[in-house]
Amino acid sequence: MTDGCDACGEDVTDALARTVRLTVDRSQIDSQRLCPECFADWIDRYETEMRTGTKTIDDGDDEIIVD
Repeated sequence: MTDGCDACGEDVTDALARTVRLTVDRSQIDSQRLCPECFADWIDRYETEMRTGTKTIDDGDDEIIVD
């Protein structure tokens, strides 16, 4: 089965896709199916944000900074 990557829209087979899930208090807030390249970008962004101590959430309209 192939579906599109939620980040770039490229077709990706189930065997190559990675799913990133955000949960808060055991409730799923978001889930993204990513191709290997977009998953690698997500990991790099996560590591950078965790290293700097300031997290920025881009919701498409405004940025929210979480301390």
